[in-house]
Amino acid sequence: MTLFGTAGIRGPVEEVSPSLALAVGQAAGEPGTTFVVGRDGRETGPALAAAMEAGLESAGADVQRAGQLPTPALAFASRGRRGVMLTASHNPPSDNGIKLFVDGVEYDSEAESLIDEQVAAESSGLASWQEWGHSTTADVLEQYRDAVENYVRTRFDERAHPLAGLSVAVDCGNGVGALATPQVLDDLGAEVVAVNANVDGYFSGRDSKPTPETLTEFSDFLVESAFDLGLAHDGDADRLVVLTPDGEVIHEDTVLALVAAHYTEESEVDDPVVVTTPNASARIDEQVREAGGRVERVRLGSLHEGIARERSRGGEETTVVFAAEPWKHIHTAFGGWIDGVTSAAVVAALTAEAGDTATLREPVTERPYRKVSIDCPDRLKADAMAALETDLPDAFPDAAVDTNYGVRLEFEDASWILVRPSGTEPYVRLYAESDEVDDLATEGRTVVERAIDSIR
Repeated sequence: MTLFGTAGIRGPVEEVSPSLALAVGQAAGEPGTTFVVGRDGRETGPALAAAMEAGLESAGADVQRAGQLPTPALAFASRGRRGVMLTASHNPPSDNGIKLFVDGVEYDSEAESLIDEQVAAESSGLASWQEWGHSTTADVLEQYRDAVENYVRTRFDERAHPLAGLSVAVDCGNGVGALATPQVLDDLGAEVVAVNANVDGYFSGRDSKPTPETLTEFSDFLVESAFDLGLAHDGDADRLVVLTPDGEVIHEDTVLALVAAHYTEESEVDDPVVVTTPNASARIDEQVREAGGRVERVRLGSLHEGIARERSRGGEETTVVFAAEPWKHIHTAFGGWIDGVTSAAVVAALTAEAGDTATLREPVTERPYRKVSIDCPDRLKADAMAALETDLPDAFPDAAVDTNYGVRLEFEDASWILVRPSGTEPYVRLYAESDEVDDLATEGRTVVERAIDSIR
């Protein structure tokens, strides 16, 4: 039985049900522990929270009820204790999910496996009646917002209002980001207008996942108005999308590169490291290298493992200054969790410092990008990838090869291609970035299809 994916437990409410929440709570809880429990704005959230709290308390844990808040605020509150966030993030309103935290970091794969095993074994985890836990309420949101604001002020010359003079529109997507991002930006001095800022479990304003397609109305709003910057969240505000004043979505890898360069430049250590994923652009490597740091990659959904790995490898001179995969950022100097609210404040501060988004992104070379899905049954994925470890380097002999997380080839002109199996669908994914991206993607696809056909 495997409950956990790359972002906790997630699925239709018929599967992520109160009975499952009860079982997970009893598996996770134990006497002497404290859990803070929060939820997003989904209609199913209150019932799921009640079941989770019952499970934790009956296993002996004390519960602090935090109510509705963004996932990063819940992670912030889990420092020094444990936490549960009930959210399906950017999934549709018919889904729900469960994320577990300890001391500000998501449970690692080993801890998740233990929960899996206990739930599968139908071991109740019930404590003796004398050990059942108790519940209280926790006022988390204001503390979190204050912490984000103080963090940004400290990074940007300790000015009380580092966003003064900046006008920002924020599309909250009817998610719980509405409870944090507009308030933080306003307190930092920006002129803020928030849209879809009522928390609505039906996500009535737009789909919860912010994409160029779902943000068309917001893009039009930016074009018709006179804002310096547009920002958009998913349902639980761990993701951030950045838009220009004319409504263009800035590529997620460009945003990642800019923030990574900022942290690298500001670092005082000899060996600043940025952790990212194999599908992230070489533009990140270019910006970090120019700023005096280096990039290390880790498999998708495992940023925390990458941070831990680099910290264990390095000495005092090595610091992980930033970790991110497209859309999702960990500001390591602030905390160990993915945090779209802090990203919104940092990007806004960088924009204010640069003067506008055009000047901010000017240092980044943005090459054309493609993502291709190639049919491949699950049973063939392992053999196909084994063949491609040889076939792709043979087809591109001038490329540097990395086979740690799929097959990634990098060229001297900073073009690159990555092939990796999908973890959820019957596809092999091909990612390519190059000034001649169509030719690169076409040639790469031909190699992949031949490899799959050869083992059918």
